[in-house]
Amino acid sequence: MSQGKVPDAGRGLVFPHAVMPEFGNVVEIADGILWTRLPLPFQLDHVNIYLLRDGDGWAVIDTGIKTEAAMAAWERIFEGPLKGSRISRVIVTHYHPDHIGLAGWLCERFDCPLLTSYSSYAASLLISFPRDEAFLRQHFDFYTSHGMSQEGAGIVAIQGNDYLKMVDALPGSYLRLLMADVIDIGGRTFRILSGDGHAPEQIMLYCEDEKLLFAADQVIEKISPNISVYASDPNGDPLGHFLRSLRFLRANLPEDVLVLSGHRRPFIGLQQRCEELERHHEERCDAIRAACAKAPHTVAELVPFLFHRSLNPHEMSFAFTEAIAHVNRLIRRGEIRTERNGARIVNLSA
Repeated sequence: MSQGKVPDAGRGLVFPHAVMPEFGNVVEIADGILWTRLPLPFQLDHVNIYLLRDGDGWAVIDTGIKTEAAMAAWERIFEGPLKGSRISRVIVTHYHPDHIGLAGWLCERFDCPLLTSYSSYAASLLISFPRDEAFLRQHFDFYTSHGMSQEGAGIVAIQGNDYLKMVDALPGSYLRLLMADVIDIGGRTFRILSGDGHAPEQIMLYCEDEKLLFAADQVIEKISPNISVYASDPNGDPLGHFLRSLRFLRANLPEDVLVLSGHRRPFIGLQQRCEELERHHEERCDAIRAACAKAPHTVAELVPFLFHRSLNPHEMSFAFTEAIAHVNRLIRRGEIRTERNGARIVNLSA
C-alpha cells in the first residue's frame, strides 16, 4: 500500500508513508521492502521493523523487545502477510533491547543467522549477566556522585534498568557487520555505515542506487535518540561521537535519501534533520551553560533544565545519564569545569 508524499508544514521534511502501520500489519515501502511496527511498554510505544525480500525469504532489520505483546504482533505477521514465508537472516542495528530483544527467538525459530556489529553482540551479552550487588552499588555510587539523593539513586539503580532483561538469549555465533562492508539483500546492494553516540557501532544500511538509508536510531523525525553516559564509562563523550556521526551522514549522503528510522515515520530530508538534531543538543548545552553561569549545580540539579516534566525511574535513568553526556561534552570543549564538593560533583562556569 503506497501513499502520496506528505510535507511536514514549516519544516521541509517529506513523508512518503505518513500513516504508520498498526501493530501486526505491514506497509510496502518499495518493491520487496515492508515496514511494520511492534509495541513497546514505554512512552515511546513502538519500534520500526523492516523486512526485505531476500531470495525465497525475508531479511529482517531489527526485532523488537522480548514481551508477550511484541511476540503476539510477530505471530499476526507470520499468520498474515508473511504466511508460509521464512526469515532468511536477522540483521540487528544495535544492542538496545527494543532492537535486539527477539533476535535469538527469530534466529532459533527460522534457523537463520544473526548479522550485527561486534559492539552490539558483545554489549548484549554483557548486559545479560546477572545484576549482582556490585553492579547495583556501582550504579548507586555513580548516581549519588552526581548529586542524586540516596533514595532516588536506589530506586533508579534497581528499577531504571529493568528493561535490560527483555532480551532473548542470542545465538552462540553471529556474522559481523563492519563499516564499509557491502552486502546484497535480494538483489539490492547495501553499504554498511556505522554511527555512534546513541549506541556504539550502530549499524546503518545504505542503498545508493535507490537512495534508501536504514538509519536505525541515528536519525529520527521529531525526536532525538537518547545519548547517555554510563557508570562503566563515566568520563565518556557519547554526545561528541553522536554529533560527529551526524556530520559524517551530512557529508556523505544526499538530501533526498529516504530515511527509514528505528522509530516514527520514514522521511526525506536527511540534511535538514541532522542540522535540527545538532541545534537541539547545542540548545541543551546552552541551557547548562546559562544555569552554571548563575550558580554551581550538580547534574541532578541540571536535569530539570533539560527535562520539564515528571519522570518515572526508567525515564530518569535516561534523563540523568543524558544530562551527564551534555556536561561531559562541555567539559571536553573547555566551557565548564568540575569540582568535587564532598561526595558531589559540582559543575561550575569555566
